[in-house]
Amino acid sequence: SDPIGTTNYRVFYGERAPWWLVIKSNGAPGHGAKLYENSAMENLFKSIESIRRFRASQFDLVKAGLKAEGEVISVNMAVLKAGTSSPIGFVMNLQPSEAEASFDIRIPPIGNVESLEKQIAEEWAPASRNMTFEFKAKGILHDDLGRPLVTATDSSNPWWTLLEEAIKKANGKIGKPEIFPASTDAQNFRKLGLPAIGFSPMANTPILLHDHNEFLNQAEYLRGIEVYESIIKAYTSYIPPGGHGDSRDEL
Repeated sequence: SDPIGTTNYRVFYGERAPWWLVIKSNGAPGHGAKLYENSAMENLFKSIESIRRFRASQFDLVKAGLKAEGEVISVNMAVLKAGTSSPIGFVMNLQPSEAEASFDIRIPPIGNVESLEKQIAEEWAPASRNMTFEFKAKGILHDDLGRPLVTATDSSNPWWTLLEEAIKKANGKIGKPEIFPASTDAQNFRKLGLPAIGFSPMANTPILLHDHNEFLNQAEYLRGIEVYESIIKAYTSYIPPGGHGDSRDEL
């Protein structure tokens, strides 16, 4: 999260797609005191370490300021399952025959999907180590024509121009357009080829999505109402080139 916030309003022209990956490892069970190769846990640890290195390489780009958070592929382990259960808890002197880990992967629409899929199959969950994988969710990154799911943020998109001008009229400032790190309903519009821009009038506010004590300052909330009024006025009064306002006048 952003610990400081910014005086500019953040706008998002695309978003990362969620890929929820489940990796399963199998191996012969054995006594907890025995050392042997290719156990389920050992094979899973090798995969977790490979994923950790990939995650670190992506995170380093963000920490160095070379890429924004939404421009890299993020990987976070969300679930870890292993062990042999008993009526009184887990058996501590038995190495399990199965182990499983689940990861929340977020991929930008400009990401190299083919390279990632190859890495998953060959490094993160190779069949040569008795491993399998499946996706519980696999968000799409392109429309039916193979185009990235992004919305233009230049003069070719009149809705962007209207948004930019409306915010300026409300004495607000827009930051550099970004890829949203998570996902929203905007992806459903982009899939249909419709322009969609993610925007909330929240400046000078830490980004605390799903964090503890998420808040919005009262003054910032009231200021946001004025910004929305300016945007709504601009959008509802817009007449496309070659169009006319007759139908709107009837409303």
